[in-house]
Amino acid sequence: MSAEATLKDLPKVDSVLKEQLEGFSQDKLKKTDTTEKTTLPTKEDVENEKQHDKLMHNIEDFRSDRLKRTSTSEKIVLPTPEDVAAEKQSQALFNAVEGFDASSLKHTDTKEKVILPAKEDIEREKAEQKLFQGISSFDKSAMRQVSTEEKILLPTQADIESERTHQRLLERLVSFDKNEMKPTKTEERNVLPSKEDIIAEKGQQALCEGIEKFDPSGLKKTATAEKNTLPTKEVIEAEKKA
Repeated sequence: MSAEATLKDLPKVDSVLKEQLEGFSQDKLKKTDTTEKTTLPTKEDVENEKQHDKLMHNIEDFRSDRLKRTSTSEKIVLPTPEDVAAEKQSQALFNAVEGFDASSLKHTDTKEKVILPAKEDIEREKAEQKLFQGISSFDKSAMRQVSTEEKILLPTQADIESERTHQRLLERLVSFDKNEMKPTKTEERNVLPSKEDIIAEKGQQALCEGIEKFDPSGLKKTATAEKNTLPTKEVIEAEKKA
């Protein structure tokens, strides 16, 4: 602030705010305790940090002289006769599309035909319209009042007999006495295998023993030769003519 500023040039303070500032007392302030919280890293954060430090350490200590020299072998796979034929057919199609002469097309006129409904459709439409008109113009005053009679159907003789039989059966089950039951003996029977089952079992066992006792040292060593069959001159000439 300049020393030459006059009193009228100084900013004015609101009278209410001025009174509040002059009457402010520090005794009215409440004492508070500040708690500083330090958030510790979790177990996952520590593990991620260790892994990152280990990775950086391995990158810094990496020695390129320990790398082994490798040679890259480039293999050229020749196309099969089917691939050659498909490529030729696709190329011929592209050439035909690119060299197509639109002037050879003939001018045609498009005629829009309106299909009239059949006689059956007209008759069905008339019947539906007549039905709708009859429903719309129906006079409810012509209806007669009817009263509904509720009839109670009594059970027949067969139903009564069936209910009695069911009731007697339930009574016998409730009053059943287990002491009236007679003891019985259970005989366990072992069904012996037939002659065909025994022969089949022996054949299966012989097969399993032959597989388990098989000596692979008796096998002869063979060499697998991979052949890449190239198309002959006749095949190439036939493909060119096609």
